[in-house]
Amino acid sequence: MKTITINVSEPVYAEFQAAASSAGRPTSELIREAMELYRSSRLRPQGSLADFQPRSVGRVLSDLDQNDDLLDEMIS
Repeated sequence: MKTITINVSEPVYAEFQAAASSAGRPTSELIREAMELYRSSRLRPQGSLADFQPRSVGRVLSDLDQNDDLLDEMIS
């Protein structure tokens, strides 16, 4: 684990100390947890295709029939 030094305002640090104290945990552990949460949600967001909302791309230009090969169109 890497030791770092950060500067935070007194009120922010006091809130972390109070939260850590009420949870019976060290303040440094709570701050590490907060940093990990920030990293996972902001620096490395991992969305799912299920999170995307459908979008309209306009009208259908031509109907497909059973002989259409969409893979060739996507590759070219």
